[in-house]
Amino acid sequence: MIRVVIADDQTLVRAGFRSMLEGEEDIEVVGEAADGAEAVALAARERPDVVLMDIRMPGVDGLEATRRIAADERLSAVRVVILTTFDLDEYVYGGLKSGAAGFLVKDTEPMELIHGVRVVARGDALLAPSVTRRLISEFAGRIKEPPPAPRLNSLTEREREVLSAVAAGLSNEELAARLVVSPATAKTHVSRVLTKLGARDRAQLVVIAYESGVVRPGWLA
Repeated sequence: MIRVVIADDQTLVRAGFRSMLEGEEDIEVVGEAADGAEAVALAARERPDVVLMDIRMPGVDGLEATRRIAADERLSAVRVVILTTFDLDEYVYGGLKSGAAGFLVKDTEPMELIHGVRVVARGDALLAPSVTRRLISEFAGRIKEPPPAPRLNSLTEREREVLSAVAAGLSNEELAARLVVSPATAKTHVSRVLTKLGARDRAQLVVIAYESGVVRPGWLA
């Protein structure tokens, strides 16, 4: 069972998401929060698999709440999906840097929401949609010259290839097809890259790939 917390300052929005999710046999909504501080407290108490986090909330906003959840080692298994009204929102990139596993626009179709929750719950980044890749490319592109990234020196040539593929939004299955290996082997490669770079999840690998220059802005356009 996938356990979900919904954080949004609008009661009707929370009710709408709850209605969509609770119709699924494998998803359970275990709590609702009206602001970021409440979302962090709920995450600590309920240890959900996924938190759907509105980015604009009074008091502690979704960005800071995401940062707090990602920084808490006890909540390392909690995945945050940023909710935004606009498909190109500069705060979303900050959310990914803070530890979010991806983002969804609020007017997303019900099946896309449900699929997104499942994708994030199983450990993948919610980065496949082209709009997400455009967003990351757009805001990472503001970094004119990538800073030195000595930690990438620990990666093998194959692992750099894996990092680039993850930045393109490839799932383990798609990565396996590209590398001509089994999905289990592809997952092992990703795990090694995560460990070497000290990244929380695949979404943070995307940020690292852009900021270090492994993937150049516009490469996914």
